[in-house]
Amino acid sequence: MIETRRTDSDDPDFKALVKLLDADLAARDGEDHSFYSQFNKIDKIRHAVVCYENGTPIGCGAIKAFDEAAMEVKRMYVSPEGRKKGIATRVLAELEQWAKELGYTRCVLETGKRQPEAIALYEKNGYARTPNYGQYVGIENSVCFAKDL
Repeated sequence: MIETRRTDSDDPDFKALVKLLDADLAARDGEDHSFYSQFNKIDKIRHAVVCYENGTPIGCGAIKAFDEAAMEVKRMYVSPEGRKKGIATRVLAELEQWAKELGYTRCVLETGKRQPEAIALYEKNGYARTPNYGQYVGIENSVCFAKDL
């Protein structure tokens, strides 16, 4: 059975999944990892989602305010044993629903060119590529997306 739960960054299951995410990104990003990691702190995230399969945490994601209209999707991850089951889409849909409930009308996000499965996920779920924003302007490995909710 798959269950999705809303939480925050103090949740131990969310923290454990983010640790796995960071290890995966460090391997993919190599020398670029320290640049990206400075923007991925989780100490003040109030809106996180953890997805469970039969009680085991297998996926997560979070949103944080980007501006008055948009939430930024952060810390998306699905463990290897949870992949190819629609978990990431489920987490993303829950985050989008939560953003709407909070009064936001758009989601934005950044991912890396070395994460083709993430790019495919966002495109499949209606996200359109946008010019790189904020700290990602001019960063060759970054790909930014947005979706109106």
